Amino acid sequence: MTFKPQTLTPYLSARHYFGAEQRRHREGAALSLVQLAGIVNSSKSTLARVETAELMPPPDLPDRLDVAFGTDRHFHGLYELAKREAHPDQYRRFMDFEAQADVIENFGAQALPGLLQSKEYAEALLSRQEDLTREQVEERVNARLSRQDRLRSAQPPLRWAVIDESVLRRQVGSEECMYRQLAWLLEQVDTPDSKVQVMPFSAGPHSLMGGALTLLTLPNGSNVAYEEGIQVGHLYEDRDSVKKWRRQYDVLRANALPPAASAELIRDAMEDHKPCSTPPS
Repeated sequence: MTFKPQTLTPYLSARHYFGAEQRRHREGAALSLVQLAGIVNSSKSTLARVETAELMPPPDLPDRLDVAFGTDRHFHGLYELAKREAHPDQYRRFMDFEAQADVIENFGAQALPGLLQSKEYAEALLSRQEDLTREQVEERVNARLSRQDRLRSAQPPLRWAVIDESVLRRQVGSEECMYRQLAWLLEQVDTPDSKVQVMPFSAGPHSLMGGALTLLTLPNGSNVAYEEGIQVGHLYEDRDSVKKWRRQYDVLRANALPPAASAELIRDAMEDHKPCSTPPS
């Protein structure tokens, strides 16, 4: 079967333009993807995905392309623009990365990370969004829970979560809902595949108080970061940005309680949310 290159959309974004320019210069030099891969020390599949804007160019690729094509700093400049723009469908892209990650590291300042949420807790959270219908809430809850399927697989990722103490104290849903959620969280504090640490109030303010953060380590050793605020989230794939978020997360983790002390704090919070027994009539 004859290979038919995918139609490109160069003016959709800087990422798309980078890919289109790579193909234009490659075809102008009469090089196949395999030949160019040998020249720039990459793989055919990586270059093919860069051309279609499916993949953010690896940080070392732009300079190698400039050397290969004699384009001075043309690709370097395109990369600098591309890495600063949001991917047009970045949340779905983040979900794709999460589904294949070997290590998943979360921080939750206001709510538990999705991979730690029970069905009741997720329903209670999403039901507070007034713009969602009951059907949309149900759909999103199911989608969130489906992300947890991989945690029960033969080869689950290593998960490390740091959560703010406020997450334990703020009741979401009924007392019963919150109590069961914390009981399930307690089971995941210190297992071979899951570690949970609590950032206590006594530690004072920290740099990640304003949002949520997820760091993913992919099978090829690369890393991405997803930072989420109230209304928007941003996916970071370039090395410098991920390094910045990694440094902040490591400082946070170092100042959080170790798993054993975190388990004690979770038990203490469970007592606060323990359902009251019905008084005798």
